[in-house]
Amino acid sequence: MARFRDSVCRLCRAERVKLFLKGNKCLTEKCPIERRPYPPGEHGRMRRRILGYGLQLREKQKLKRYYGMSERQFRLFFQRAERKRGITGENLLIALERRLDNVVYIAGFSHSRAHARQLVSHGHFLVNQRKVNIPSFLVNKGDVISFKERAAKNEELKAIVDFNKNKTVPGWLEIDREKMEIKVLALPTREDITVPVEEHLVVELYSK
Repeated sequence: MARFRDSVCRLCRAERVKLFLKGNKCLTEKCPIERRPYPPGEHGRMRRRILGYGLQLREKQKLKRYYGMSERQFRLFFQRAERKRGITGENLLIALERRLDNVVYIAGFSHSRAHARQLVSHGHFLVNQRKVNIPSFLVNKGDVISFKERAAKNEELKAIVDFNKNKTVPGWLEIDREKMEIKVLALPTREDITVPVEEHLVVELYSK
């Protein structure tokens, strides 16, 4: 996957919304979008009216960046969502929310989604007692996600889990912080997903 090597805070400013790419920093006054709520660059302060294709593109970019995906990977998720029964936009969001790296992050087992991807890629997690090192792995109802034995003893990872103990966790997940486990109670619904996006605009963009 191509890496964005500039400050990821510029991506939040470009979309004019917090994408929580820097984890806990996004919740403090140090978050750049709090001080400069306009796009980066020389002409960032200019008022621009975005319509039609531009609006659709911005929603797609926002969603792609929120989950930290490449264009190719994002398009594959869209194509799978399109083939499923139901509303394509909702199918897409539910699939993205079920990604293992996203589940690790929203459960409070990592600083950010990028950090969660790194932990999963390095093989620190088990799903139903089997090693999974693919961040895009989709969890299912009944799955139990846990740290590998060695990772569970890591003081730094323990500190992260403890630091996030008061984090609000969606109802479709159950967290056991003593065992450092995540249990998937059900598949997420559209109401469980808080990403600030109008998914129908993404569908319109790819349907052209």
